[in-house]
Amino acid sequence: MTRILLVDDHTVVRGGIRAILDAEEGLDVVAEADGVQSGWTALLDARPDVLVCDVSLGDGNGLDLCRRARREMPRLGIVVLTMHGDDDTLFAALEAGATALVLKSAGLDDVVSAVRRAATAPDTFSAADLAAAVRRRATDDRPRLTPRESEVLHLLKDGLSIHQVARRLYLSESTVKTHVAKVYDKLGATNRAQAVMNAVRLRLIPSD
Repeated sequence: MTRILLVDDHTVVRGGIRAILDAEEGLDVVAEADGVQSGWTALLDARPDVLVCDVSLGDGNGLDLCRRARREMPRLGIVVLTMHGDDDTLFAALEAGATALVLKSAGLDDVVSAVRRAATAPDTFSAADLAAAVRRRATDDRPRLTPRESEVLHLLKDGLSIHQVARRLYLSESTVKTHVAKVYDKLGATNRAQAVMNAVRLRLIPSD
């Protein structure tokens, strides 16, 4: 029996996914959580075989949970769910140690298949359009931000202060300042407004 922890901050979505997985032979959702912090607690308590985690959680980024889980539990299968099918999300999931990235708009069979694969081969990675994404990245000459730098940049765009970014990402302010400095350097910027403007121009973040 494959034991699964399901982390999603939408109760209805979580319930629907649970019903799908529990109906499958050999799969058992043994715990649920609705955020990064509660997800980590549930991981320690339930010790599942597979973590199924949404990217966007109420108290932070689900990839932070995945990254920590991979570091502490190397044999854990990790399936990341997302509404966003862009290349940045795909590579961020890969770099966070995910076993699979599945779009929430995908078929239910895709979720089940990803969970089964994650249980048997946790150190592999699969995602729709992976090969094409790799080709696109190979020919992309835009500045390369790390997943954490990209997170910081998005929060700066949203108007958060250094202190607020640190609290949101559970980092020290000095660490956030280091990330901000690296973002400015990569984008050829000297302040927040210039960094955001350059990032929008380079299509690293949306203009809205």
